[in-house]
Formats: sequence, structure tokens, C-alpha cells
Amino acid sequence: MMTLADLKSLNPKTPGAWPWPAKIISFAAIFVIVVAAGAVLLWQEQWETLGNVQAEEEKLKETFLNKKRQAINLDLIKKQLNETQESLGALLKQLPSKSEMDALLTDINQAGLGRGLQFELFRPGAEQITGSFTEQPIVIKVTGSYDDLGKFAGDIAILPRIVTLNNISISPATSGGLLMDAIAKTFRYLDEAELAAAQKAAKPAAGAKK
Repeated sequence: MMTLADLKSLNPKTPGAWPWPAKIISFAAIFVIVVAAGAVLLWQEQWETLGNVQAEEEKLKETFLNKKRQAINLDLIKKQLNETQESLGALLKQLPSKSEMDALLTDINQAGLGRGLQFELFRPGAEQITGSFTEQPIVIKVTGSYDDLGKFAGDIAILPRIVTLNNISISPATSGGLLMDAIAKTFRYLDEAELAAAQKAAKPAAGAKK
């Protein structure tokens, strides 16, 4: 058996004169080095491919988990969508149609008269189209007591159709009591013919801007 001292005493210039144990050890070492170098050179591309595949696997796992989370929340999203659609439907029912606008204006007028208010001015303005809806302002000037004016505002708020009071101003009336200036706004949805006409009118305007 060769010792470390025996290996150190070998002349690297005359390997043919080495004893057989030294030759075997040298051959084994050279074989291991050659195999290792070959593995590095030959398998490098496969290692890179393996790394890319592992990275793609992690990416696919993350995509799968995201899809899974979305699937779990799908029922909740559908429920929320149905609730939103129901709420929208309920709001649309509070908007009068074109044929109901005159009746709504009468309801606003009657709400004031029912509280004993004196109308100094009740002037509906021109409708303004906003998307699928129209907004109609109504300039109102009424006189009465503070209590009656407050009850009138409350009656407007509980009308079955949506009506808002805006730009409210209250001041002493020359005839006694208080004078309330306000702009009531009511809204209605456009019927199919009106909506089509509005969209048709909007197209030339959009083209002109270009």
C-alpha cells in the first residue's frame, strides 16, 4: 500500500517508471476529472433547460392558484352582480317615463299647496340629457312658515319618484313669513326612440371634435 510519502517521491517526468499502485491511482484520478469535465460540458445545456422548466413550473403554479382563488370567489361575485342589478332596477323604477313627467310636476306642486305654501314661481326648465337619463330643473319660489317649508321639503323627499332640492335659499318674505328659493331636479329615463336619437346626435358631434 502506497503512503503519502511514496506519492511525493514519484517523478512526474517518468510516469512509466511508477509502481502499479501509483499508476492505478493516477488513472482513476484522470478518469474522474475527464468524466466531471465531460458532464459539465455535455450536461450544461440540459441543466439550463431544467432550470427554465422549473421556473415555468413555478409560474404555472402561481397562475393556477390565482385561477383557483377567482373560481372560489365566482359565486360571491355573481351574487354581488345580481344584487347590483336588483338595486339598479329598483332605482330605475323611481325614475318616471316621459308620459309620467307631467303627473310628477303636479305632485311637486300639490306637495307645496298641501302645506299651505304660496307659490311665487314654479318654472320647469329644459331637459338636459345625461347618458341614458334626462335631468329637468324646476325653479321654485314659495312662501310660508318655517315649519311648513320644512314639511314641504320632507314631502318632496318621500315622493315615489326621485326629486332633489338644490341651491336652497331662505329669506324673509315681503308679505310675511319666509321665502324659499330652490331648484328642484327630477330625472327620467329615455325611451328607446329618444335614446337612439340622442346617440345619433352624439356621433356627428364626436366626429366634429376630431
